[in-house]
Amino acid sequence: MTRVRLILLFTLLAACPLRAQERAVSLAEAIRLAERTQPGMVQAQRELETASAQRRNAWGNFLPNLNASSSASMFSSGGASRIDPVTGQVLSGNTTNRSLNTSLSASVDLFTGFRRGAELQAAKAGQTQANAGLVDARFQQALATTNQFFDALSAAQLVGVREASVRRAEEQLKVSVAKLHAGSATRSDSLRSLVTLGNTRLDLIQAQTDLATAEAGLARLIGEAGRVRALDDSSFRRVVSAVDTAALRQEAEAGSPRIQNAVASAEVARSNLRASRSAYWPSLTLGANTSWNASRANDYAFFNQRQLSLQLSWSLFNRFDRELTIAQREATFDVAQATALDERRAVEAELTQRLAELAAAQSKIDITATSVAAATEDLRVQQERYRLGASTIVDVLTSQEALNQAEVDVVNARFDYLRARAQLEALIGRTL
Repeated sequence: MTRVRLILLFTLLAACPLRAQERAVSLAEAIRLAERTQPGMVQAQRELETASAQRRNAWGNFLPNLNASSSASMFSSGGASRIDPVTGQVLSGNTTNRSLNTSLSASVDLFTGFRRGAELQAAKAGQTQANAGLVDARFQQALATTNQFFDALSAAQLVGVREASVRRAEEQLKVSVAKLHAGSATRSDSLRSLVTLGNTRLDLIQAQTDLATAEAGLARLIGEAGRVRALDDSSFRRVVSAVDTAALRQEAEAGSPRIQNAVASAEVARSNLRASRSAYWPSLTLGANTSWNASRANDYAFFNQRQLSLQLSWSLFNRFDRELTIAQREATFDVAQATALDERRAVEAELTQRLAELAAAQSKIDITATSVAAATEDLRVQQERYRLGASTIVDVLTSQEALNQAEVDVVNARFDYLRARAQLEALIGRTL
């Protein structure tokens, strides 16, 4: 037995430094680390960069194209005379000639049937959509991180509550055993106390398991391995005094990232539809080219040629390809418009739900705090009555269990309020 006790003692002493070395993070740090590591945030940031590049490309369509080229060739012929395809000179038979060619060309679209303007509008709307998507992704990621952080913090506090329950059960068992030895209680009292102690220890084991799970989830979310402990903060106990629901509704309708994202998506679809209709218009392109040609036959003296062209093209019939594209983009635009309107209704409905949850959680905080005070006093009275023999062990254990549950309810109520507030902040796009 002595050897077993020493092994247990060394095990506990070895485990203490490991717990002390666990990394602890604040909520702000957890959110910052999650933004850097989570794939959703990385994707939203890259989509914004892509949208910026698409807008730059749409601006570039108004600029001319510029191309430069150069080539060298060697011609060998036998028999009859022929014409050099590069310089246009007549070459005699049985000769070899080397030629050089350098050219510079430019072209600019003068008119594209309003396609470039529509594509530029679509690119601007796409960038707005990507911005709104990044903001929405940031708040959604912050919400997920906040919920996981509060899961870890509430689990740690529930472990403290369960440890206090175990201590109370141990004290009650000691009292029951002492009364049994004194002859003022029955063996049933000590057995009931022992059962209660076993149940509280099982609750503690479950709470410790939940804590390990929550801290491991928090570690994964911020890009760490193992377990990460959540740091408590006094601001978590602050309760918003009054919420202007009318102002929040107006703010959510005007600034909710979800609504902005849906509206920008509809604008992109509208601009793409306008761009597809430009296929019915002709296009006008201005081109210029200058080239320098030389060959060994004329001692590589360069001949310069210049060309200026104005090209008009008009697709009169393309087997209904234009009509198919327009029909597809009209359907996309109709769906995007319906989605934007539905997103407004969804935000309005969710805002009503979140405000109700916030008010309910605030009321639960007040009620559970009163319940803890009442349960504490009731347990004190029942313990004193049991000591004097005016109460049974059942009354004491019932009051003890009521206090345990009241303390758990206090922790759950406070974190229900914090989660409801975080969900409301993610919906409106700002902190309360």
